[in-house]
Amino acid sequence: MYYSTKDASPIGELTLACDETGSLAGLWIAGQKYFLKSLPVRPVPKEDIPVFAQAKDWLRRYFAGERPAASELPLAPVGSAFRQEVWNILCSIPYGEVTTYGELAQELAARRGLDRMSAQAVGGAVGHNPISIIIPCHRVVGSSGSLTGYAGGLEKKIRLLTHEGVDVKRFSIPKQGSAL
Repeated sequence: MYYSTKDASPIGELTLACDETGSLAGLWIAGQKYFLKSLPVRPVPKEDIPVFAQAKDWLRRYFAGERPAASELPLAPVGSAFRQEVWNILCSIPYGEVTTYGELAQELAARRGLDRMSAQAVGGAVGHNPISIIIPCHRVVGSSGSLTGYAGGLEKKIRLLTHEGVDVKRFSIPKQGSAL
């Protein structure tokens, strides 16, 4: 069983979901690609679950300019072992910093004792991150300096990075693609 609630934020309405153990399983921005797709069943609306209060507090602190860590919350994103590994690495990207899909692929390859890893495969896992903002997939950019690849939409990615103090002017905006 999964439960859900809504929350208002500076970037729009958010939907949060948790599993029956009370761990956060999802956080989606209104209109986000893959909305609720990672959950095996549709969540039942329910407000009074402790992890929802914790996550809403985390989000309020984040949007107030604090730097809460993903580790403050019990997270249980649903996905393959590969995706779980990628999402775990995303949690290590510091607030206000960015990395590339290629750098993530290199780190994952090193962890697995491989010579290399596909940046595209890593990008697919990043794009399917079901816990937006808290698992900071918005901090990943293309190796060419493109802001591509955010399921919540390019405008939201720019707003989140700007909020964190990242100079987004140094990045290019794709003219076409899935990030638009």
